Amino acid sequence: ALCTRAAAAVATVAPAPAGTTATRTRPRVVTTAARPAAAAAAATVVVAAAMAAVAAATAVAATVVAAAAATAAVATAAAWDLSTLPVFEKNFYYEHPDVTKRSPQEYEDWKRQHDITVNGKGVPKCVYTFEEASFPEYVLDEVMRLGFKNPTPIQCQGWPMALSGRDMVGISATGSGKTLAFLLPAIVHINAQPYLQPGDGPIVLMIAPTRELAVQIQQEANKFGASSKIKNTTPGRMIDMLSMGKTNLRRVTYLVLDEADRMLDMGFEPQLRKIVSQIRPDRQTLMWSATWPKEIVSLAHDFLTDFIQVTVGSLDLTANKMIRQVVEVMDDHQKYSALMQHMKDIYEGGRIIIFCETKRGADELSRNMRDSRYGCKAIHGNKSQEERDWVLKEFKEGKTQVLVATDVASRGLDIKDIRYVINFDMPKNIEDYIHRIGRTARAGMKGNALSFFTTENSRLAGPLVKILEEAEQVVPSELRNLVGRFGGGGGGGGRGGGRGGGRSGGGYGRW
Repeated sequence: ALCTRAAAAVATVAPAPAGTTATRTRPRVVTTAARPAAAAAAATVVVAAAMAAVAAATAVAATVVAAAAATAAVATAAAWDLSTLPVFEKNFYYEHPDVTKRSPQEYEDWKRQHDITVNGKGVPKCVYTFEEASFPEYVLDEVMRLGFKNPTPIQCQGWPMALSGRDMVGISATGSGKTLAFLLPAIVHINAQPYLQPGDGPIVLMIAPTRELAVQIQQEANKFGASSKIKNTTPGRMIDMLSMGKTNLRRVTYLVLDEADRMLDMGFEPQLRKIVSQIRPDRQTLMWSATWPKEIVSLAHDFLTDFIQVTVGSLDLTANKMIRQVVEVMDDHQKYSALMQHMKDIYEGGRIIIFCETKRGADELSRNMRDSRYGCKAIHGNKSQEERDWVLKEFKEGKTQVLVATDVASRGLDIKDIRYVINFDMPKNIEDYIHRIGRTARAGMKGNALSFFTTENSRLAGPLVKILEEAEQVVPSELRNLVGRFGGGGGGGGRGGGRGGGRSGGGYGRW
């Protein structure tokens, strides 16, 4: 309507044919061939006013739509009538006699030894073995068949919490066994629910930040038997499937949000809220994260009810002490020759992941390493999904010794026997550094991390020194000097850098 009025206003002030006089009212404009410039100027003013009105109306409309969407979301949550929903079971935990007879002091000593803290009311005691976790026989048999020996600390405390049907938050570093901590209770939960009927969606919904991590969770689940009752997906993919009517969440009673901090970093909070609004409010929700920032705290209070929390290690992001970290300070042009020198010593020692900052840099580094007779492939966001899957499969099966990656592969990928992580380009922030090096030293194994640090990364110097000291690693004097010279603040980043590297530098000494 506003556009139509604007067009009418323009027509009103349009110049009349030469030699004539046009007279109109509301507005009263008189134009002659002697005054075309004045008429054109008036037309411009009216059009500008109309455009401003359209912009204002658009902003108001957007506000109204946003408010309506928020109201609809609240209405959806409030519309659940639990009396009309089928009853479901979620408490399957009974305390093993060996757990019962241990003294409170014994548990406190054990938790202190394994750096475990718990919060909340009625937190069940931790278990020490698979047998103590009160899993059904069919789960225990499969666990033993797959060769699992002893549970990790996050599993020892997480299993009783999840099996008891409580909403829970688990905070633990990457590689600590979180997947099995929520997967085994999910299997028990599924087998206790009524059978799915035609048209029903999944019973268990597991949401991860990336497709690679979702596929990895699915592969772990498949070891215990494939099932349509479990859906592993990303937030965006779940929204697409709901929009296309390919599934629904009416039967979901067990919800897992894996790497919740990463999902918020990637901007998925609106999608998560939309998905959760479609799930019955008396569900069991498990949120897993490597950190506990205020944004995650807020999300937990919105999504979880009377939750309990387990933390293994620090609430702050820290590096795994099982990783030997080596930092070499050098000029940008020295990085490639330094890499080639190290490769002579470590190439036969196991799988290697090398991180570059840019997609182009990853491709160039991979290509030049192949020219140097190293089995190497690259993975990044510009690769097709089929190619990314194939590259990861080759790497996991040992057909490719070296994987060159951007940060698309730095979170969640659980590939066994990665002996070395190399930061050819340093990341932009210390959080990504910790997540990158966390690809090694999985499941209690030892690992190695090598990082090439240049003056372009000077803002990371201070945080990196702190991480190295906390993990009881050697801090090179050159790195300490950078803290003194450049302050060593927070982020990272830098100029558009050399070939084969990233914006924070990266280049080959021979080029």
